[in-house]
Amino acid sequence: MTVQDNNPAKLDSRRRFRRRFKTLLPSLGVYGGTAVLIAAALWISYQFIEPAPPDTLVMATGNREGAYHAFAMQLSEEFAKEGVTLQLRETAGSVENLALLEEDSDVKVAFLQSGIASAAEHPQLRGLASVDFEPLWLFSNQQTRLRSIGDLKGLRVAVGAPGSGTRQVALKLLADNALTDAELTLLPLTGSAAVDALLDGSIDAALTISSANAGMVQRLLAEPDVRLMSVGRAEAYARRYSWFSHLTLPRGVIDLAQDRPPETIDLIAVAATLVASDDLHPALADLMMRAAASVAARDTLFSRAGRFPSRDFLDFPVSADAERYYKYGVPFLLRYLPFWAANLVDRLKLLALPLLALLLPLSRMLPPAYRWTVRKKVYHWYDEVQAIDQSTSDDSSPAALSRCLLELKRIEDEARAIEVPLSYAHELYALRQHIDMLTQQIERRQEIDVPA
Repeated sequence: MTVQDNNPAKLDSRRRFRRRFKTLLPSLGVYGGTAVLIAAALWISYQFIEPAPPDTLVMATGNREGAYHAFAMQLSEEFAKEGVTLQLRETAGSVENLALLEEDSDVKVAFLQSGIASAAEHPQLRGLASVDFEPLWLFSNQQTRLRSIGDLKGLRVAVGAPGSGTRQVALKLLADNALTDAELTLLPLTGSAAVDALLDGSIDAALTISSANAGMVQRLLAEPDVRLMSVGRAEAYARRYSWFSHLTLPRGVIDLAQDRPPETIDLIAVAATLVASDDLHPALADLMMRAAASVAARDTLFSRAGRFPSRDFLDFPVSADAERYYKYGVPFLLRYLPFWAANLVDRLKLLALPLLALLLPLSRMLPPAYRWTVRKKVYHWYDEVQAIDQSTSDDSSPAALSRCLLELKRIEDEARAIEVPLSYAHELYALRQHIDMLTQQIERRQEIDVPA
């Protein structure tokens, strides 16, 4: 047997709860449907949002003693500040880096010398920035005293390892000066190995293409017994090849006290450029541009602060992300927010577009829709009330009038059970008032029709 709880307070509380729930039903219907519509629009939009960037970026650099690797180490420090790991892949140089960009799906960014490849040969690559000048340095001992590249004939020359940009450019210059491999000895030495070989006389000259900050260049510039060749036809090389620039190393700029170099040196230089595959995540491209700006924006022997990073000297089309950086600078969100937060907001802002597109019309449509939903609960009774009123005119017999009163009593009882928000209570009371008025009219007609 079930014991009925007839506690008046509990019964009243339940009635109030049911009344409040019924009052909320119109809101739940209108706004619930709107919420479902917005959720569907957001879900569809989310399918087109760029996925979150990986927390690791693999970059091909160069040998550990080279300028590329040193520069990349500074970039990795900037990346680490934002919680992203810049993983450095040591290589022989630009030629190997180019191959990795094409063949290794993990490598997304690499250092390349300008002039090492063309966009027509590698359409999937995009240029990010040139970050420094890399002069061609041709060192020799005092006995050799080179005056031109043609003087290398018959000498033992270090030209870098296979796969390096130095070796590729060296072979091109030797060919331009009508020197064949048979006329000189090319050795795959680089870095400290090339320096030691030149100092102990194992080789006659060392050729390298590198930043002035590279350890090999700094060591040889400081050696009093080593001579740096001035490229007398530097301007001719710069005119012949668009990726060469004519630079000068002023007399005494290395050491004023020792007057080194003892004369102004003409040099030809390529540019160190950052190149990326076309599937590099846009957020990582933005971070790379900001890191490059932080590291490269400094005074050097050949450029003033602010000269780099630059879009000059790039062999490949500038990526859309780099183009945006050159036009507007560091993205607005990345200036003020941590990388992860800036990227999250940047990705989610796409969701705001469909949301705004829906909210603007919905803000006008929802209030009328809600009013109609609430009033519909009241107004549909007017159809029956009006039909009863019309029937009394068509048939005013006592039996018909009695049936109309019973119908009005039923409608009034059901109207009393209708729950509407307080702001719409006047609509309900107006219905009940009209029912009462029609009831009184019918009752008066019944009294008139009763015989005296």
